Amino acid sequence: MRVLIAEDNVLLQEGLNLLLSTAGFEVTAAVDTPDDILAAIDRQRPDIAIMDIRLPPTFRDEGLRTALTARRLHPGLPVLLLSQYVERAYATELLTDGQGGVGYLLKDRVSRVEEFLDALRRVAAGGTVLDPQVVAQLVTARRNPLTDLTAREREVLALMAGGSTNTGIAAQLVITERAVSKHIGNIFTKLDLPPDGDVHRRVAAVLTFLKDPGRSTD
Repeated sequence: MRVLIAEDNVLLQEGLNLLLSTAGFEVTAAVDTPDDILAAIDRQRPDIAIMDIRLPPTFRDEGLRTALTARRLHPGLPVLLLSQYVERAYATELLTDGQGGVGYLLKDRVSRVEEFLDALRRVAAGGTVLDPQVVAQLVTARRNPLTDLTAREREVLALMAGGSTNTGIAAQLVITERAVSKHIGNIFTKLDLPPDGDVHRRVAAVLTFLKDPGRSTD
């Protein structure tokens, strides 16, 4: 089985390389930036990619977002995510894209060698493997995040969903554009949308609003 490793911690990267090589896997590349990951996948077409969630340059969620991009470019590419923490942003999108072949383990699982290798093989075969702690936190996070919004913030989000610009929202609610920007910033924070460009966050916020089962359709 051909494996790509995407990990910025040199010790863990070398440890994974040695562990996998000893277990009979072929490591096609060991890289640590989104561009290098995508280039290596495109060039070498590994059977599975092991990705750290937090990678350079910001060490936030580059690995997770790169995994999403890689699976869009190469549908069905098995991906096993590793992290020291449970990152909810984008994780649900990856886990529910319907393609299978995805895993999410906390890094301490790597020390349980047979358990880790079994998870790797299951994901490569198209299965889904989730760390129990990941499951627990994702389930807890499934409560409706819109309940945290104030009435005004829901009004602003509803107008965003209708396609209104900040200027248009300000005119309709008879408030300043500065107030609109503040409300939108609060919305992004309460919906746990990471800084990734305002356009992307606006779309993500609107999608959350449209998925709200309690939203009136009148």
